[in-house]
Amino acid sequence: LSSADGVAEVASVGGFVKEYQVDVDPDAMKARGVTLEQVMNAVKTSNLDVGAQTMEINLVEYFVRGLGYIHELEDIELSVVAVKDNVPVYVKDVARVNIGPATRRGALDKSGAEAVGGVVVARYGANPMQVIDNVKARIAEIEPGLPSKTLADGTVSQVKIVPFYDRTQLIQETIGTLEEALTLEVLITVIVVILMLFNLRSSLLVSGTLPVAVLMCFVAMRQFGIDANIVSLSGIAIAIGTMVDMGIVLIESMDKHIKDAPPGQSLLTTVYEATVEVASAVVTAVATTIISFLPVFAMEAAEGKLFRPLAFTKTFALLASIVLAITIVPPLAHSLFSLRSTKRSWRYLSNGLLLLGGALLAWKVNYGFGLVVIFIALLEGAGLWISDRLSAKAAAGYLWLKNIAYAALVAFFLAQAWAPLGVEVGGLGNFLFVGGIIGLLMAVFFAFIRYYENILRFFLRFRWVFLLAVTGIVVWGFNIFRNAGQEFMPSLNEGSFLLMPTSMPHTGMQQNVNYLRALDMAVTAIPEVESVVGKLGRVESALDPAPVSMFENVILYKSEYKTDADGRRLRFKVDEQGAYLRDESGALIPDLHGRYYRQWRDHIRNPDDIWQEIVRATQLPGLTSAPKLQPIETRLVMLQTGMRAPMGVKVKGPDLEAIEAFGLELEKYLKQVAGVKAPAVFADRIVGKPYLEFQIDRAAIARHGLTIEQVQRHIQAAVGGMAMTTTVEGRERYAVRVRYPRELRNDPEDIERVLLPSKGGGQIPLGDLIDIRYRQGPQSIKSEDNFLIGYVLFDREPEYAEVTVVENAQRFLREKIENGDLIVPAGVSYRFAGTYEQQVRASKRLGVVLPVALGVIFLILYFQFRSVAVTTMVFSGVFVAFSGGFIMIWLYGQDWFLNFELFGNNMRDLMQVHPINLSVAVWVGFLALFGVATDDGVLVATFLRDSFRRNEPDTVEGIRQAVVEGGLRRVRPATMTTATTILALLPVLTSTGRGADVMVPMAIPSFGGMTLQVLTMFTVPILYSLWKELQLSGRKWIEPKKEKDDKDQ
Repeated sequence: LSSADGVAEVASVGGFVKEYQVDVDPDAMKARGVTLEQVMNAVKTSNLDVGAQTMEINLVEYFVRGLGYIHELEDIELSVVAVKDNVPVYVKDVARVNIGPATRRGALDKSGAEAVGGVVVARYGANPMQVIDNVKARIAEIEPGLPSKTLADGTVSQVKIVPFYDRTQLIQETIGTLEEALTLEVLITVIVVILMLFNLRSSLLVSGTLPVAVLMCFVAMRQFGIDANIVSLSGIAIAIGTMVDMGIVLIESMDKHIKDAPPGQSLLTTVYEATVEVASAVVTAVATTIISFLPVFAMEAAEGKLFRPLAFTKTFALLASIVLAITIVPPLAHSLFSLRSTKRSWRYLSNGLLLLGGALLAWKVNYGFGLVVIFIALLEGAGLWISDRLSAKAAAGYLWLKNIAYAALVAFFLAQAWAPLGVEVGGLGNFLFVGGIIGLLMAVFFAFIRYYENILRFFLRFRWVFLLAVTGIVVWGFNIFRNAGQEFMPSLNEGSFLLMPTSMPHTGMQQNVNYLRALDMAVTAIPEVESVVGKLGRVESALDPAPVSMFENVILYKSEYKTDADGRRLRFKVDEQGAYLRDESGALIPDLHGRYYRQWRDHIRNPDDIWQEIVRATQLPGLTSAPKLQPIETRLVMLQTGMRAPMGVKVKGPDLEAIEAFGLELEKYLKQVAGVKAPAVFADRIVGKPYLEFQIDRAAIARHGLTIEQVQRHIQAAVGGMAMTTTVEGRERYAVRVRYPRELRNDPEDIERVLLPSKGGGQIPLGDLIDIRYRQGPQSIKSEDNFLIGYVLFDREPEYAEVTVVENAQRFLREKIENGDLIVPAGVSYRFAGTYEQQVRASKRLGVVLPVALGVIFLILYFQFRSVAVTTMVFSGVFVAFSGGFIMIWLYGQDWFLNFELFGNNMRDLMQVHPINLSVAVWVGFLALFGVATDDGVLVATFLRDSFRRNEPDTVEGIRQAVVEGGLRRVRPATMTTATTILALLPVLTSTGRGADVMVPMAIPSFGGMTLQVLTMFTVPILYSLWKELQLSGRKWIEPKKEKDDKDQ
C-alpha cells in the first residue's frame, strides 16, 4: 500500500509482531561457566551473509556468497556460545529458543474482538479522494494473494482487507448535498424567472445561462487545479441567485425598450440601446461582488486553505455569467424577439411536431418526460388557437394561466426532488407546501411592485421619519453584532464520532485492552451505530506518540434514511398497509416509487441524540469522560494545537509536578465556569505513572570491577530484553531478542537474583549492586517552545459560543487570582488554546482586510457615478444589508421564531433554526452579501443620474416626480434580482444532508440581508431626492443674491 500514489506512510496497528525469543537459563549458564554477554554475542554473530566477489571456472563467472542468515529456530540453537574443554556450548544448552509476540504498545478492536489493521497517511497536498482510490486499487491487486485456509467442512477462509474508516463516503455525501442544493436552486430560479418575466422564451434564455455558466466555472476550476468539495461548490451555490441577475436586468430592459420603441426603429437598434443603458450598472454590480471576496483570498492558515476555493469558484461563476450576459444574451435575445414575427403556419407546424415528438418519447424512451413535452405542446397550441380566435384580453388572460402552469410544472419537479416536509407527507403535500411558499413570497414581491409608487410617494412625504427608522434598524443590527456569540468554525457533521476517553496512567496493558473491548461492545449495542473500531496506544509510526492509556474509538453511525454511495435517499417497496417488503434473503426491495426507509428509532431525531446514547453506554469505572469529537475535526485540532479537544488550557512550567498541580487547580475552577460542560473538564495526570527504578551503587560495582554500561546492559537484557540482530526472510524482517524468562523477571525480588560476572570470575547477584525504588513519574513528556507543558481540556454546553465560554473562563480565573483563591506558582504560566486562538487570529485578519475591501467597493461605485454623494447613497445599502443579516441571525436564536407546525413538521426543524454563532463561515456569507447589497442601488441610481442629466427639474415636485418615475423604471428588475437571490437560498437553508452545517451559516447573512436590502429601493430615491432638493435650494438662494448684486452695480 505504501507504493500507492499519494501515500506518505502506512503504519500497522493491533495484533502481535513475530519475534525470535532467546530466554536464557541463569542456572544453566552458571553450570557451564558462560555469561549473559557471551550468549548475547553468540546470537548477534550467528546471523550473517557475506559476498566474496566472483570466481571464474571454465571461463564462466560465478558470484560467491557465504550463507549464514537465520532461517529457523535450530540455526539459533546451534550457535556456539563458548568452548569448554574442546566441547562447544550451544545456545540451546543455556537458553530456550522459541517464536513469540514482541512487546506491544497498541491494540485494535472491532466490535469487541481484537483485530489487525493499518493506517494510511496521505502525502501533504495530495487529493484525499484520489489517494483513497489508489489505495483501493492496490488492495484489489494484492487481495488474491492474501493467505487462505481450508476449513474442516471444506469451505475456504480467505484473509480480506476491510476498510473501517473511509473518507470516500463523506466526500461523496457532501458533494451530493451540494449537487442537490444546486439543482433545487436552479429549479427555483427558473420558477421565479418564469413568473417575473412572464415570457417562456425569455425565461428559457435567462435560465439557460445558468448551466452554461456553471459548466464554464467547472472548466476554470480544472484549469486552476481547484478540487470539487463542499466549500468550493458552496461558492457556486451562493452565486446562483446572482448569476441570473445580469440576464434578468438585460432582458427586462430590452422588453421595456421594445414596448416604448418608436415606429420604424429596427429591433437590432432597440436591443443595442437597451443593453447599453444597463451595461455599466451590470458590470459595476458584478465588480463589487467580486471585490467583496478579496478578504477571503487574504485569509491565512486553516480558514484560508478552507475558503479560498470558495472565493475562486464564486469569482469564476460571476465572471462566466457576466461574459454570457454581455456577449451571448443580447444576440440570442435579438433572435428570440425576432421569432414573434414568424408565420403562424410554421408555428402550428412546429407545435404539431413537438406534440408528435412527445408521444414518441412517452412510448419509446420515458413515459414521464414524454408527458411533459406533450403538456408543453398542448399549452403552446392552445395559446396559438386563443390568440387567433379570441380577443386580446382573453389571450392576455391565457398568457397568465400558461406561465402559471409552467411554473407549477417546474414546482412539481422541485417538490419531488426537494421534499422539504419529508417523504412521509407525500408528493401532494410537498407540492402544496413548495407551491404555497413560493407563491406567497412571489405574491409579496408582486404586491411590492404594484404598490411601490404609492409607498415611495408616502415615504417621500415623511422622509425624515423613514430615514430615522432605517437608521434605527442599522443601529439595532450593529448592536446585535457587538453582542453576537463567536466561534471559529461551525462543526461539519462527518457522519461519525471519535470517542477519546483515557484510563488512569497506572493502568496496565491488559486492563486497557479489557476497557477497549468493553467500550466497543457497549457502543456496538446501540441500534443506530453501524460499526465501531477502537484503538489504544499507538500505531507503529512516529506520527502517533499516544500512551497506552489513550483510547480512540471511531464510531460510524447509520444515516437517518438508507442512502446510496452519494448520500441520496433510496426508496423501497411497501405493501398496501405501508409495511416494507423484503426478498428471500431478508433484504429490502428497491422501488423507485416506494418509500424511504428510516434507520433511526423514533426518539432519535439528530446526531446529538446518538452521541448522548454513546455517552450513557460508555460510562465505565476507571475511564474519564470525553468531549464530543469527530475524526477529521479532531485530527486537525491535534495537528494545530497538540490537544485532543477543540478547547483547552496550555500550562507551562519549570517542572512536571508544578504543571500537574496547577492544572488540577484549573480543572477544579473551570468546572464552575458558566457554559463549561463540567463532566468534560480533564487535566493531564502527568506524573501518575508508577516507576520501578534501579539505583546503581557505584562503589559496589567498583569493588567488583564492573562498569555502569555492563550493569545497565544486564538490566536491559534481563528485564526488557535486547534485540541482538534481525532475520532476513524475503521482504520480512524480525528481531531476535535475548532476555530472562518471564517467571524470572516478573517480580523485583526475582530481578535482584540476576547474576553478573565479576572480574574475578565469580557471579554477583544484581541485588548487591542496586537499590530498587518505587516512585511516580510522567507517562509522557510534552514540550512547546522549549517549555514543559501540560493540558487542561474542556468542552462547552451546546447553547454557548466558544469565544463566550473562553472569555467567561478567563474572567473567572482572573477573579480567582485577584482574590487569592488561585495562586499561580513561580515560573508557571497558562493560556487558552484550541479553536479559540484561531478565531482570534482570523478576527484580527478580517478586521484589517474587511475595511479595505469595503473601501475598494466604494471606489468602484465612485468610478461609476463620479460623485461622492451618489456613491454614499448607494453604499448605504451595505449597512442596511449588514443589519439585515445580523437581525436574521438574532431571529434564529429566538425560541419563538418559526415555532409552529405545518403538515406535522415544525418549521424550526425544517428551516434548521438554531442559534448561529459568528464564525469565519458566517463572515464569508457576509462578504457574499456585501457584494450584492449595492446592486439594486446601482440600478436605481444609474437611471436617476442619466434621467436628471437629460432633464433637470427646477421644482421640488418635479424632482420628486422624476425620482418616482426613475424608481418605477427600475423596481421590476431590482425586485426580480432580489427575489431570485432570496428564493434560491431556500433549498440551502432547509438542506439536512452532509455538509449542510457549513452551508447554512454562510447562507443566513445573504437571506436576511437581501430581505432587508429591499429598503434600498426607497433609501436611494429618497436620499437622491433630498440631495437634488438641497442643490435646488442652493441655486435659488444664490440666483436672487446674484440678481441683487447686478442691480447694485
